[in-house]
This record gives sequence, C-alpha cells and structure tokens, in this order.
Amino acid sequence: MDSDSNGNSNTISENASENRRSTIMKRLEEGKFVLIAEIGVNYYDIATKEGITPMEAAKLMIRKAKEAGIHAVKFQTYKAGTLAAKASPYYWDITEEPTTSQYELFKKFDSFGYEEYKELKEYCDGIGIEFLSTAFDYDSADYLDELMEVYKISSSDLSNLPFIEHQAGKNKPVLMSVGASDLPEIEAAVDTIRSVSDQPIALLHCVLEYPTPLKDANLLKILSLKRQFPELYIGYSDHTKPTENCDVIKTAYNLGAQVIEKHFTLDKTLKGNDHYHAMDPEDARRILAAIGELDVIRGNGALNCLETEMTARRNARRSIVADGNIPKGTQITDSMLTFKRPGTGISPDKLFEVTGKVAAVDIEDDTILTFDMLEDPDVKDDV
Repeated sequence: MDSDSNGNSNTISENASENRRSTIMKRLEEGKFVLIAEIGVNYYDIATKEGITPMEAAKLMIRKAKEAGIHAVKFQTYKAGTLAAKASPYYWDITEEPTTSQYELFKKFDSFGYEEYKELKEYCDGIGIEFLSTAFDYDSADYLDELMEVYKISSSDLSNLPFIEHQAGKNKPVLMSVGASDLPEIEAAVDTIRSVSDQPIALLHCVLEYPTPLKDANLLKILSLKRQFPELYIGYSDHTKPTENCDVIKTAYNLGAQVIEKHFTLDKTLKGNDHYHAMDPEDARRILAAIGELDVIRGNGALNCLETEMTARRNARRSIVADGNIPKGTQITDSMLTFKRPGTGISPDKLFEVTGKVAAVDIEDDTILTFDMLEDPDVKDDV
C-alpha cells in the first residue's frame, strides 16, 4: 500500500475500502436528495469561541451535523505554503473576514494533517455520517484516498487539469464544483476525469462570490448543466445566506440539483472565514424538511390515476345516457344518446360499442346505460 507524505502507512485494508459504501453515491443512485455540510475549517473559530481544541470543535460540528440529519460532512485539506503565494489578494467580503492576504488567512487554518483527518474519519464512521475533504495539494489527495469514498474538487482547481487527473486516477466518484468557469473549461475537466476513470461524476453549479447575492445565484445554470451533461449527476454548491423558507435550495432542487453542498457553522454571527453565509443545524433541519415536503408534492411522476382520485374519477366523468325514452327492441343510434355525469355507466369512449345495439329492455329517458340493457340486433327472444 501507499504511504502518506509523513510516512504513515495505510491502516485500512484495501478489501475494507472496497466494501465501504458511499452514502452520497448510494443516495444519488437511488434518486434521493443529498445534503453535504461543508465544515471546511470553520471548526477553528468554533474552538476559540467554545474554549476547546480544534479537534474537539471539529467533532462537535460533525455531531451537530449528524443530529440535524445531514448526510455527509466535508473539510478542506491544505497547507498555506502550497496553496497560495504570500502576495495572493483576497476575494471575499472583508467586512466579514478582514484578512486581505490568502496566504495569511489559510495559514491560520492549516494545522491538521493525516493523523487528524484519520481521527475525524473514524469519528464520522462511529456516528454514521460520511466523511470527505477537499484536497488542495498532491500529498493531501494521496493520504485522503484511504479516508474517503468520494473526491471533491474545488472550483478553484477546475483548470488545474494535472491535479484533476491525479485525483480522478484514484478511481473513485468525483464531485466537482464549476464556479467561475466557462463551458469549454468544464468540458475539459470532465474529459480529463474520463480519460482515467469511468466512475460517476457530479457537477456542482457554484458562484464564487462570498456571500452570493440572490441576484447572482443564476440557478438556471443547473438546467444548462443537465442539458449539456445528461449522463452526469448535477448539484449545487451554495454560497447565498440562508433564508427562512429555504427558497434558494428548494429552487435548486426543483431545477435538478440532487446534491447540495453548503458551508456549515454553529454560529452564523462569527466574523471571519465561512460563517456568515453558512447554514447552522437549524437551517439544515429546515432545508431537509423543505426537501421532504417537495418530494411529497413532486410525487413519482407516474402517468396513472391515483387511488385517491378514484371517487372523483367515477363521479366527475361522464357516462352514456338515454336522451329520451328508448323502447325495448329499438336499434340505438347516436341521436338517442347524450353524455352526463357520473361516470358509473358506459364511458363515452365506448360509444361505438353501443350504437347499433338493440335495447334489451325499455330504457327510460335520462337512464345511465349499462351493457346488460343492450343486445346484438340478431338476438331474439325465445319462442
């Protein structure tokens, strides 16, 4: 087996890895909604607020995500020195996160390595929630292979085709955000994955604006991705601020986003990093409840009459009705008939089976016809 960059050999056997089943992929395959809590590195700030260690804070957030019903938690694995040059400018709202250097920001949140993520993975397994982390360098991508069933590729690496190829080469499903990209770039990234792997791919619409104003959410891009990549799963990585009615997430889901990734915090009032546009556990519960209601409303799409419609179907549809008295022995013509409710008699679509028949009994005006009132013209009474 491979070893990670710190010399740690894999402790989970290849057979065990093969037998693990991704909750994310299982739900996608079953057509079910998936909610991923992007913890990212928010646990550092939670640790400071609560007076606990970053590891304790990370586990606390995992536990709260699980209690809220979230299906998977995602972290971010990087080292500032391999991610950003020291002169890298900011691209976020500095009224919320005042750090103006990417390097300085990332340096505050890069202390975890293989051993810490392994501990978090084992904690996730213990409470029954899927673990994954976005890798931002080759070493991280290599040691995370032991710990994850699905790779997540950031929008920021969409044009980093060598790195995409390296991760796809692990032969696992890939979730890939496509923020700030054009169609040819998305196609090139997908082609790169397909050149080394036939595993499932999910493309996540994303807007790299923190937070994303509602006017910039551009959720119709989800439909565009579905049309352009019909063979792939489509999702949405959301950076809008949570709303009471979950309108953004509900709209994204109705447009075809089956997997939603959203930043996660335990305190949306915290300054810095990804708290101000994140969901908290109560937001997550609202989202999942809203999606559950939508699933009820959306139904299964089957083109058939519901059992609950049967009474209305019988009473609101029409039957063939006598339009005047029809004496016994009379051969029935169209002019003797009309169509009225309820639909408990002969349906109008069987008119051709009625005309030409002979009345077997006297049929009074406004009678709902049934076939036992009719007989073929050549049928005669016994003598």
